[in-house]
Amino acid sequence: MDARQLHQRLRGLGDPTIAEHSQRFFKTAKGEYAEGDRFLGIRVPVLRQQAGEYLHMPIKQLLRSLRSVYHEERLCAVLIMVLKYQRGSDVEREAIFQHYLSNTQYINNWDLVDSSAYHILGPHLEYGDRHPLYRLARSDSIWERRMAIISTLYFIKKQQYEDTLKISLELLSDPHDLIHKAVGWMLREVGNRDLNAEQTFLARHYQKMPRTMLRYAIEKFPEKQRKAYLQGRV
Repeated sequence: MDARQLHQRLRGLGDPTIAEHSQRFFKTAKGEYAEGDRFLGIRVPVLRQQAGEYLHMPIKQLLRSLRSVYHEERLCAVLIMVLKYQRGSDVEREAIFQHYLSNTQYINNWDLVDSSAYHILGPHLEYGDRHPLYRLARSDSIWERRMAIISTLYFIKKQQYEDTLKISLELLSDPHDLIHKAVGWMLREVGNRDLNAEQTFLARHYQKMPRTMLRYAIEKFPEKQRKAYLQGRV
C-alpha cells in the first residue's frame, strides 16, 4: 500500500457534485479560511472505510498523502494516523505524535483538526507536560489554535478541566469565528459534566466573550438563563 494507490482509489470514489458542494461549504473562495482547497467529493463514512483498509500504509507513504492538495486525501491520512495511534506501541505512538506536530500545516481545516487532535494530542499529553498545547494556542495559525482547544476534549472526558479553561482564556480575544465556536463548544462540554466549573468561568469572563463563543457555551442552558447572559444581566 502506498500514497499513489490511495490517491487512485480516492479519485475513483469522487463525485463532482459532492465536490462542488464541499468547495462552498468549506469556504474555499478567495479571502475565505480554506482559500484554494480542492475536493474530490467523498463523504466522510467512505473515507473512514478507506482509512481502515489502508491502516498498514508505511508512515512515509502516509505523510505523502497528508501533504496532498486534495482535502479528502489529507482527511483520510489523519484518520489513518488516529487508527495507527490507537493501535500502536508506545514507540509508534510517539512517532505519530511527532509527525502530527511536524505537519500541522497540512491539517488545515476544522474537520481535519476535529477528527484527529483529541485522539492524538490529548491522550499523548495526558500524563506529561502539556506545554505543546499552549504553544499551539499562541500560534499564528488558526488551525493550530483550534488543535489546542479541541485536544482538551480528551481531558474533559476524564473530568480534567483546568487546561480547557486556561486555553479558553488564552483564546478569549481570538479574532476568528472558528475559534469562537471551538472554545464555546469545549466550555459547553465542561458544563455537561461540571456545570459549576463552566458557570464559574462564565461569571468571570462572559462579558468579554465574543457573542458566538458565548452562544455556543450556553446553548443548553434554560432559555431564561441564556437571555440573562446574552443581555449581560448575570
